[in-house]
Amino acid sequence: MRILKKTNINFLKYSKLAATISISFLTISIISVFFVRGLNYGIDFKGGVLVQVRFENSITTAELRSIFAQNQMGDAIIQKSNETNEFLIRLEKPEGSENIREKISNILGSVENNSFEIRKAEQVGPKIGRELRKKALLAIISALFVIGIYITIRFQFRYAIGAVVALAHDVLFTLGIFSLAQIEISLSTIAAFLTIVGYSLNDTIVIYDRIRENIRVLKNEALPKVINKSLNETLSRTLITSLTTFVAVFVLSFAPGEIKIFSIAMICGVIVGTYSSIYIASPVVVYFHDKLRARKRS
Repeated sequence: MRILKKTNINFLKYSKLAATISISFLTISIISVFFVRGLNYGIDFKGGVLVQVRFENSITTAELRSIFAQNQMGDAIIQKSNETNEFLIRLEKPEGSENIREKISNILGSVENNSFEIRKAEQVGPKIGRELRKKALLAIISALFVIGIYITIRFQFRYAIGAVVALAHDVLFTLGIFSLAQIEISLSTIAAFLTIVGYSLNDTIVIYDRIRENIRVLKNEALPKVINKSLNETLSRTLITSLTTFVAVFVLSFAPGEIKIFSIAMICGVIVGTYSSIYIASPVVVYFHDKLRARKRS
């Protein structure tokens, strides 16, 4: 199936512009993540308590926040769910060994004439949160490392560099958006990042396969021309895959809770992954190809 007729776009003509845009935004992302806004870690990574509660009668987030403040529970982060009178409450782990569900139940019991149901109560210690952060980072780095080895074996080392650079670009790009928008990062977000890596890699490998096929056919053509031809030949497939995936995750973005955050990460990943497969992975291959040729000549 093709949604585009035969195209002849000179993609590599705009590679320098694309590189400038990517470097600019990645610089902003790094500054935001490490020096300005930081990351909005969920309780999975910084420790704390997450409670999902539903009240029989209406109550405001301000009233709930005041109740927790009066009970010396710190500044509770309270988010109203899409369901009527249902709230997600996040707060630092209370001191003491008392059962968290019982403690929260006692606090909420002070609300007059309003029965409630605690649907979920989770708690994570700060040490476990720090350990999970390290393991999440290690999981992403390990995935990129293994992918680099795989691409080197299947293609060549310069292709591996292009793929890894594009994948790291996608993760940092999405991470920067999460930092700037202060969207919560939880274990489901890390799952989304790893999904983005897999999605973007699949698109990149399809393009690399077509490049390898065309190199065998067009032996006398320069590599940039071969890559442009390959990108045009796979463009229709790339757009179909990206659009169908985008529609699916866009619909999920209207769901509440963790699914919403996962879908937001995937929306960013689909858009950036499609862009990087064309304007990051392939130009990097050309760059290192030219570097290798220049070294051989010298």
